[in-house]
Amino acid sequence: MPANKAFHLLRASCPTISAGILPADLMNLSSQLALLEATPLKAIHFDVMDGCFVPRLTVGPPFIRAVKTHLLKDVHLMIQEPEGKVADYVQAGADLITLHLKSSKDLRPVLQELGGMENQNDPQRGLIRGVAICPETPVESLEPLLDYVEMILVLGVSLGAIGRGFIESTGEKFAQVKKLVSAAKREILLCIDGGVKRENISQIAELGPDIVASGSAIFAGGNPEENISYMLNVLRSRAR
Repeated sequence: MPANKAFHLLRASCPTISAGILPADLMNLSSQLALLEATPLKAIHFDVMDGCFVPRLTVGPPFIRAVKTHLLKDVHLMIQEPEGKVADYVQAGADLITLHLKSSKDLRPVLQELGGMENQNDPQRGLIRGVAICPETPVESLEPLLDYVEMILVLGVSLGAIGRGFIESTGEKFAQVKKLVSAAKREILLCIDGGVKRENISQIAELGPDIVASGSAIFAGGNPEENISYMLNVLRSRAR
């Protein structure tokens, strides 16, 4: 996939946070989005679960399309067999689509398909393709996909375990992913998602992620602006 505006916009803001939107007050989504848009964040994160690949069922393309924002739409697909389904999410306005290693026998064809699609928000913006790795999955499984992705997401919790604690071994796995990407000399954004809270953001920042996906911690206490400011400051102070 050629260099694109979406990738460079996100990379220029790193280290940053992709704010999970589902824990927001969805009955007042417009005002919640306005709060996020007033911060330095560049992306909002959608956890899409199909009730098959993971037990929970959340949202799909109609919800993603209905969210009106200038922020990048970061869509994390926890769905079975994404082949033939990703086009619906692109049509719904996704800027970044992350697929799970375990969701298909071979993700390369669908990642290639994504590479040829046009961003519906702006044809010049491009799409960012991501792949997610679970805590129990060997890092070496990523190797065949490095030429097809612009982001790797490392899960800090078991797949679909929303609200669970951050798994301590995530740090070691993340370090292995960084080493793999560095050895391949590929320009790939590295993300940590799952179990991220104010209480452990310093620990996570020390790992050196480009992006941290967090939802419940952002909206905790009904003060997303203050939470974002605190967590961004911690991330960026560790990056200096």
